[in-house]
Amino acid sequence: MGDVIVLRERREDRARPNRSPRPAFFFDLACPFSYLAMERVERVLGEVEWIPTAAVALHRESDYEQKRAHVEEIRACAERRALTLRLPLLWPERFPVHHPMALRAAAHAAETGAGARFAMAASRLAFCGGFDLDDPEILAEAGAAAGMQLDDCLSAAGDSSRDVQLHATALGLLARGVRRLPAVRIGRRWFDGEQTLGGAAALMRARVLSDRPLAPAG
Repeated sequence: MGDVIVLRERREDRARPNRSPRPAFFFDLACPFSYLAMERVERVLGEVEWIPTAAVALHRESDYEQKRAHVEEIRACAERRALTLRLPLLWPERFPVHHPMALRAAAHAAETGAGARFAMAASRLAFCGGFDLDDPEILAEAGAAAGMQLDDCLSAAGDSSRDVQLHATALGLLARGVRRLPAVRIGRRWFDGEQTLGGAAALMRARVLSDRPLAPAG
């Protein structure tokens, strides 16, 4: 039985490199740094594949509790980055907290082509409006903004079987040396942390230039 579970986790791991030329953007809706990256990721990288990930599975339980103990330090760091980026940042009443229902809905949205729209709507409700993503009415609002059917959004949010993919992807990130979100995968190169987005953008620019045909001499 254990072998079956491991095989399923490997199959559900969306951190595995694939042949898509698009960068992949890994995020958690409870992560303020993911929100700060979301606001500009497609502006600097072009179209990306949006992949929700359970950040809680990215750390050992003891590490997660340590992170909770340093919540004020995390807040201050995020607020400094928001100020630098000239982005609004309003803290939800409950922070930090894991949002499994919102992540499940985000996974469904990604499967139906609404991943970016749902993630942006949900993150703005959380970090610009201070709303609780565990509230079904707030999830429904994010789903509506993404063009999702209400029943589909709430059904996905309640489907705990989706947790396998969300956690397997986090474990896949760990196996590839990624320790924090957001993260970007370009080919087989990884960039983890919001402030590495500039490095990912530089790599994308270099790729575009290397693919550009030479101008004729003359």
